[in-house]
Parts: sequence; C-alpha cells; structure tokens
Amino acid sequence: MAHNNSVAHYAYLLRKLSLLMSVKAGSGHPTSCFSCADIVAMLFFHELIFDINNFESLSNDRFILSKGHASALLYAVWHLLGKMSYEELLTYRTFYSVLEGHPTRRFAYAEAATGSLGNGLGIAVGQALYAKRMQLPGFIYVLLGDGELFEGANWEAMALASYYGLDNLVAIIDCNRLGQSCPTMFEHHIDQYQQKFLAFGFTVQIVDGHNVQELAHVFANVKNHTKKPHVIIAKTYKGHGISEVENKEGFHGKPLADKNYALAFNDEMKVAKNNEHIIAKLPQKRLPEITSNKNGDLKGIALPLYAVGDTVSTRYGFGQGLVALGANASNCMVLDADVQNSTFTEFFAKAFPERFVQCFIGEQTLVNVAVGLERHGAVPFLATFGAFLSRAHDQIRMAAIGNVPLRICGSHAGVSIGQDGPSQMALEDIAFMRCLPDSVVLYPADAVCSFKLVQHMYAYTKGISYMRTTRADMPVLYNSSQDFGIGKAIVLQKHAQDTACIIAAGITVFEALKALAILKEQYHKTVAIIDLYSIKPFDKDTVVELTQHAGGNMIVVEDHYYEGGIGEMITAACTEFSFTIVSLAVKTLPRSGAKDELLQWAEIDAQAIVQAVLRL
Repeated sequence: MAHNNSVAHYAYLLRKLSLLMSVKAGSGHPTSCFSCADIVAMLFFHELIFDINNFESLSNDRFILSKGHASALLYAVWHLLGKMSYEELLTYRTFYSVLEGHPTRRFAYAEAATGSLGNGLGIAVGQALYAKRMQLPGFIYVLLGDGELFEGANWEAMALASYYGLDNLVAIIDCNRLGQSCPTMFEHHIDQYQQKFLAFGFTVQIVDGHNVQELAHVFANVKNHTKKPHVIIAKTYKGHGISEVENKEGFHGKPLADKNYALAFNDEMKVAKNNEHIIAKLPQKRLPEITSNKNGDLKGIALPLYAVGDTVSTRYGFGQGLVALGANASNCMVLDADVQNSTFTEFFAKAFPERFVQCFIGEQTLVNVAVGLERHGAVPFLATFGAFLSRAHDQIRMAAIGNVPLRICGSHAGVSIGQDGPSQMALEDIAFMRCLPDSVVLYPADAVCSFKLVQHMYAYTKGISYMRTTRADMPVLYNSSQDFGIGKAIVLQKHAQDTACIIAAGITVFEALKALAILKEQYHKTVAIIDLYSIKPFDKDTVVELTQHAGGNMIVVEDHYYEGGIGEMITAACTEFSFTIVSLAVKTLPRSGAKDELLQWAEIDAQAIVQAVLRL
C-alpha cells in the first residue's frame, strides 16, 4: 500500500472520490478520471506553486482542465486541499451545486469553462502570453485528452504558442487511447503525436502516465528548457485501476455504479507500483504575490475629432476609440486576426505594441487567447470580420458560459460591403450575439457613436459585448458631445403628423434619412426615425412611444437576415401592442455588387422604405 503521504496515495484518493461522486450522481466519467489521476496528483501535490488561499494571485502557477469531462478530479483535488467538504463533493452534477458535469466559473477554482473539447490549449496560450509579457513568474499547465487533439483549434493554438516562444506553457496529453465511441485515430502510437508537436516547435517528453517517478522527472525537466512551449505526452489507460474496465471500450461516460466495480477498485489499488517513493507536499505560495489591476480611469478620455458631415467609417471610429481608451486604461489589450488594416485595430497596435496580440487567421484561437488574457487581468478587445466570427461560434459560446466579458468587434457587416460577395458579409451575427446570455449588441451608425461606445464596452462586465461596424465611409451624424449608452436610442426625426416610425441601425439609418427626404418632397409625408444603435438591450420605451405617436405603424429596416435580426426581435417584444410592423431585411442569398446596388436588390434602401410607407 502506498504511504499515506505519497503522491500515489493522493492519486488513489482522487480515483476513489471521482468514482464515488459519479456513483452518487448516477452519471459521470470515472474512467476518464482514472487515466489522468496520477498526473493530476503529481501536479497538485508535488509540482504546482500557488497560494491555496488566493486563487487569483498572478504569482500562482495555473492549471486548466481542457478535458472537462474529468471534472470530478478537479473537484476532488480542492476537497483534498481543504476547500470543500465531502458532503459538498457528493452534490456533484445536481441542480443547486456549483460542481457541474463540466467545469464552469461557478466553481471558484476553475480557470475556465471547459467541456466543449479543444479549447483549453488556446486559453492557456492567452494566460501564458500575458504572463510572459508582464514578466510573471508562474507556469501555465493544461491537461488535454488525446481525443480532443483532432479539434483544429488546438493546432492554431500550438502554432501561436510556438510563434510567441511561450516557454512558460506546459501541455499534458492524457493519451489513454480511447475516445467516446471508438479508439482515437492514433491510439497508443505516441510517435504520431510526438512528430506533430516537434513540427510545431514544442519540446516533447514522453512518459508513463501512471508512474509518478517518471512524471516527477519530466515536470522538473521542462523548467530547464527555454524559448519553446512544452508538451508532456503521457501514455495512460482509460479506467486504470479496475482491470474489468481498464483499456476497454464501452465504458466512456458510465458511472460504474455496480458495487462490484468499487470493490474491485479497492482491491486493485492497494498496491501502487513504483509510485510510493514520491512524497506529496501541499502547494506553497510564490512570493511576492502579484495582484491584477482591472480598473481603468475613463475620466478625461479623448473625444472624437470628427465634424458633423465628415465621411468616416464606423470601423475607423472603433479603431481610434481603442487608442483613446488605451491611453487611459493600461489593462486594455487588443487582438486581431490578420485584418487589423481593415478593422483599424492597427491604430492601437502602433500606439501600444506591447498590448496588441496578432493571432493571424485563427479566429477560434483569437477568442480563446482573449479568454486567457482576461483570466490574468486584462480587458481584451478582439476584432475581425463579422462573417469570420462564425468560425469561432463555439469559443464565443463557451466564453459566455464562463461569464467572460469579452469585447468583440465584427466589421464589414451586411450586404453593404459590396463586391467582395456573400462569403465576406456578416448577415447572421446579430442573431448569434443576441442569443448569448447577458450579451450586449451594438450597431453604431456613425464614427462618433462607434468611438464612444468603445468606452461602454470596456465598462460592461456582465457578459460579452459586441459591436457591429460598417465598411463604408458614411457622414458623421453626431457631434463629439453626444451621449450614448447601452440600452439607449436616439430619436433623429419626429414630426407632428408622422405616418410611420422607422427603426434603423447602422447603414440603414442613412437610408431612412434619404427616404424621409423623398417622402417630404414627393408625397408631403413625414416619418419618425430612431437610430437603434443599442440592439440588445434596446430602448423599448422609445420605440413604443414613437410608434404610438406614428399611429401604430412601424417599419424596421436592417442590413441583416430577418431571422434573429432586429425586426424579429422588436416584433416579439411588442406583441402586447396592436402595431402594424413591416420588416425590411435581407431575405435571400446575396451576391457581389456595388453597395447601393445591393441595398436596392435587398429592398433595404431608401426607395424600399418609401414604398413600405406608401403601402401602409
């Protein structure tokens, strides 16, 4: 029997607890926990340097459980460290418990929400990059399953880790051979993983993942190599500890509730082969302790220098707004995916190169790195074309699950981008961003608005905030003293005898203004116009008030698909009123063409608005 103070004994306890938790819950992944229990025990009870009582200290080593289905192990660790009772452990996977089936930030000792596989490495890259740039002392460890290595986000993250020379990053592969429904592609052909990581510029060490003496050696060895990220490929066996299930298919996600499994486990784990000589030690804190500064002072921030009537794009205003923010908020960081000369994050990169992160054309890692940066105290803004954010849908969704307040800009929105064609047109982004819990969606019409909304995004910490920007240069509508706010709208036009209320956002605000001019001149009619620059939350009171003023007639016009867009949103929100609501939106697949040509084709231009008013 392993000595009670050995790492092997802690590995035994982790296996035992994860089994009991899964049996009590009636669900779980004990076999996935068993394969990496020795690794986790070695990390937490021998290698990691961190303050048990100050989880947020920037002096700490960090651990990310990318294979989130092994969550029971993580919870069991913190029980053994004295941070939760055995009774609380047994609430695993129940409704009122923070011990969820896959970790979220509801659990105070989880670095990130994981469980959608393939994201942990990218988050670790973000944390390691921040630590490297800020000269922090700790290492970032991330435990991955071999099955999740087939997610492409990992390869983006590997390339970026190598590019930035993140020698404070240690990836550990739990190579247990078995996936959910079948063996993994390479099973135990460790050389296949070795060659790939070497090709990506990692130092590679191979180890028996159930031999803690070997594990102790390789963990010590990574600290002797610099300028390259590290990977430890651990050959393990799924279900290790119960011979009836070890290395056998068909037991993934099975709680092993049969009491015979528990008896077999207790018998077989009485002897810990080759492991009893490594003595465990509780984590010690690293001094001095470093804390993050998450607050910036927005007082006295620079104002936009545009004059009403100037032609400036909202993406340009966003870029300059970042620079103004960066001058006052030293914790603001900006990430881009090789389109900084289009999103105009290049302004920030030039002003504050040490706080700019180039993620190249890897949108999934763009988001994951931002999540990692935020965990270390940065306030990250990330930008790319709105259309390309669809590739990072899962990563954004997981950031929302983890309550990470990312600030995202999607440029080149709608058919108005013109000749580049539909692959470049963001037409689904409002729908996706709106449905995220606690999200904010902003769609400024002019550069003053986009410039100043950057500050509101910085201040918003309850969830993800998203700004949708337009490619085209458009006239500035507002002077620099105009106030904007989340959940607000601006009434641009209101007359005594308005026929309808036009709800517009972004580029369609200008089409609404053109339509008003036509209606006045040719038909002697007027309409009210609302610039709904805050889409979620939106100013329902103003929308209702002006629609009632206009006889209950509302026309919503947007450069976005109808499904999930502004029109559908407002229609659902106003069911209590007997309004006549007309929605003008992009309804079929667009094509290349000139901006005005496409707005006309989609029937979201001034003439389409005029005709909609006349039909009322």
